Amino acid sequence: MAIVELVMPKMGESIMEATILRWHKKPGDQVKADETVLEIATDKVDSEVPSIADGEITELLFAENEVVPVGAVIARIRTTGDAEVPVAPATLQEETVPAAHQQYHESNNDVHHAAPGPVAAQHTEPKFSTSGPRFYSPLVLTIAQQENVSFAELEKIPGSGSEGRVTKKDILDYVAARSKGHHHQQQAAPAAPETVATPVQVETAATIPHETRAVAAPATSYNGSSGNVEIIEMDRMRKMIAEHMVRSKHTSAHVTSFAEADVTHMVKWRDRVKQDFERREGEKLTFTPLFIEALVKCIKRFPLVNCSLEGDKIILKKDINIGMATALPSGNLIVPVIRNADMLNLVGLTRQVNHLANAARQNRLKPEDTQSGTFTLTNVGTFGSLAGTPIINQPQVAILAVGAIKKRPVVIETEHGDSIAIRHMMYLSLSYDHRIVDGALGSTFLNAVAQELEHFDPEKVY
Repeated sequence: MAIVELVMPKMGESIMEATILRWHKKPGDQVKADETVLEIATDKVDSEVPSIADGEITELLFAENEVVPVGAVIARIRTTGDAEVPVAPATLQEETVPAAHQQYHESNNDVHHAAPGPVAAQHTEPKFSTSGPRFYSPLVLTIAQQENVSFAELEKIPGSGSEGRVTKKDILDYVAARSKGHHHQQQAAPAAPETVATPVQVETAATIPHETRAVAAPATSYNGSSGNVEIIEMDRMRKMIAEHMVRSKHTSAHVTSFAEADVTHMVKWRDRVKQDFERREGEKLTFTPLFIEALVKCIKRFPLVNCSLEGDKIILKKDINIGMATALPSGNLIVPVIRNADMLNLVGLTRQVNHLANAARQNRLKPEDTQSGTFTLTNVGTFGSLAGTPIINQPQVAILAVGAIKKRPVVIETEHGDSIAIRHMMYLSLSYDHRIVDGALGSTFLNAVAQELEHFDPEKVY
C-alpha cells in the first residue's frame, strides 16, 4: 500500500498559513480523488481542499480551528501501490470564479454603493440559506454551469459546508435527484425575498483602511446587572479588523488635514457625458476614476506621500498603485489595488475600477489584486458623511477620504467683484504618517488635489 500526504495548499504569494475550519473526513473514511477533505480559511478567502488520490484517510494531523503553515502535511491517505508516493505541496488559487460564471453575479454599482447587510451565521447542520450572503467555490460554480443549474436553483440547495455553504457533494446530490425526477423536492425550500445573494468576503488585515461597524451573529440576550444587554461574539474577520486598526494607530503618528473643493465643473461634465461614455465604452462612469486621475497627477508632484517606512529607511515607491476602499454587502471593506494607475487614461481607470469593484463583491479577487498598494482612496461620502478621519492602511503613509458632494451657496471671487452662487462642494481629508509626512507637505498635497478637482476641464475629451 502507498501513503500519500495531503499538504496545506498555498493560496497566494503572500499567504503563509491557513486555519482549518472543518474536516469532512475522519480516519478510516474512504475518499475519492477531488473529493473535499476539509475546508480552510486564510486572511483573504475560505476554500475547500480536495483529496489528491483515491484511498482511505489514515491520519489527520491537525484539529479544527488550528492555524497551519503552508506546505505542512495535514493528512495522510492510504492508496494502492508498492511504495510511498511523495506529493509536492498543492497550490490553490484564491476563489477566482471563471468569467463564464459572471451570469450568477451581476453588478454595475460604483465602488462604494453596496448596502451593508448581516453576515450569515455559522450553521452546524445543513439547511437552506437564501436570505443572507453565501459563498460558492469555483468547483461548485463550474459544476453548476456544466449541469445547467441556474443561480436561483443554486440558492435553494441545502448547504452542508461551513456557514451553510454548498459543497461539491451537495450540488452533485442535487443534480442526481433532479435527473431522477425529484427536482420538485429541491424547490420545496421556503421562499426568500427576491434579492441577489452576495458572497461573504473574508478580508486580510492589510486591506482594511478604516473602522466599519461590527458584524457578527448575536448571542442570546440576558438580563445583566447593567440592564438588558446582548452579547455579540467577534468573528474571525472582525478580530482581524480590530487588530489591524489598533496596529496602524500604534505604528503611525496619525495627523489629518482637511480641505474643500468646488467640483461643479466635474459634476456637470460627468452628467453630460456619462450616457455616451457607457454606450461607447461599455462601462459606467463613476466619480471614482475621476478622483483617482486627479490623485495620480498630484502624487507625481509630491512623491514622498507614495512611500513606506522600514525602520529608519524611507522606501520611495516608483510605481503608483492606488488602493480603492470597496464596500461589501456584508458591511465590511476590502481594498483592491489599481496597479500602475499613472499609466492608465480615464477609460482604463474606469475599466479597472468597475472590474475590481465587481470582483470584490463577488469574491473573485485574485491574491495579487489586493497587494502592493502605495496609496489608498476611500469615499466616505457614499454613506452620507461630509468628511472623515481615515486610518492609514499599513504600510502606506497616507490615505485620502472624499466626502459627499453637496450643493451649497458659496462666494465666487472674480475680477469684477464677489458674488454668491450655488456650487457643488466636497470636503477632502488626508490622514498621513507624521513620522514621514510633515504638516506642510500633507496640507500642500491635499490642497493640490483639491485644486486639481476644482480646475477640472469642462471640455475634457476622454
